[in-house]
Amino acid sequence: MHIDFTPPTNGTYNNSGSSRRLANYLEHEDLERMEKGIYTEGFFNLTEDNIYKSKVIKDIDANIGQLLKTDAKFYAIHVSPSKKEIQAMGNTEQEQAEAMKRYIREVFIPEYAKNFNKELSATEIKFYGKIHFDRSRLNNELNIHCHLIVSRKDQVNKKKLSPLTNHKNTKNGIIKGGFDRVNLFLQLEQGFDKLFNYNRQPKESFTYRNTMTNGSISEQFKLQELDSQSCERKIAISQYSNQENLFSVNLENKEASNQKDSQVYNTFNIFGLAGTYSSFSEEQILKRPKKKKKRKL
Repeated sequence: MHIDFTPPTNGTYNNSGSSRRLANYLEHEDLERMEKGIYTEGFFNLTEDNIYKSKVIKDIDANIGQLLKTDAKFYAIHVSPSKKEIQAMGNTEQEQAEAMKRYIREVFIPEYAKNFNKELSATEIKFYGKIHFDRSRLNNELNIHCHLIVSRKDQVNKKKLSPLTNHKNTKNGIIKGGFDRVNLFLQLEQGFDKLFNYNRQPKESFTYRNTMTNGSISEQFKLQELDSQSCERKIAISQYSNQENLFSVNLENKEASNQKDSQVYNTFNIFGLAGTYSSFSEEQILKRPKKKKKRKL
C-alpha cells in the first residue's frame, strides 16, 4: 500500500486557497469513462456516496475558521494499493471500489484521527474521497486508487489538524498532540490485512521498504538476512509438505493394493483355493483347470 501526502504546489495542489481546482481535476476521469459508457464513482465521505462536486467545494472552502490567508486549508492524500492488494479487494471494478470505500471509512480515517493524539474519532474528520480507475497504457492493468481531500479543520471548525507536522505526541508547549506518520502507515497496513484477510509477505511490508530506503547499512543487512532465513524455512516446510504428500499417496496406494488383495482372496474362497495366493497369480487362479483327456487304447 502506497500512501502519499501530496506536497502543496502553485497548481492543482495549491491548498492555501479554494479546493475548486483540485476537485475539478479529480473529476477528469469521469468524463472519459462516461463517454465510453463505463461505470464511474462520485465523491464520498464517511457516510454518503455520490456527493456532488459543488457540495465538496463549498464544504471544504467554508471550513477555514481562524486560518490565515497563506495557511493550508486542506490536504491532498493519495491511497494506492499494490496489484496483489487490489486482487484481494474484489474481482470487478465495482467490487474493488466498494472495498476501497470500506477501507477508507473503517480503517484509514479512524487511524488518521487517532494519530493526532487528541482523542479524535473518525466522525470529527471532514473529508471527501474520489476513486480513480486509471489503467496503465503499456499493459492495460487496473490501477485503482483513491484521492482524499481532507480539511485542515475538524468537523465543527475548531481544531487545527495537520498531518504534515513533525511533532509527535507532544504534551508541552503550544502544539499538543502532533502526528506520527510512521505509526499511521503501520496501522493502516495492519488494518488492510485484517479487513481483507490479506497474507502480506515480508518484502511487501512498510517496515521492510522503509528500512531498505531509510535504514542504516547494518539494519538493511540484518533485514535481508532475516528475509533469507525466512525463505529457507519456507523451502524446508515446502519440501517437508511434499514428502508428507508423497507418503500419503504411497499409503493410499498400499491401502488400495491391500484392498485388491482382499478381493482376490475372497475370489479364491469361491473356488476353494484359500491360502494358495502366494503360489498363484490372480490370472492363474481364476482360470479353471482343464481336464486331461484319457488316451484311447
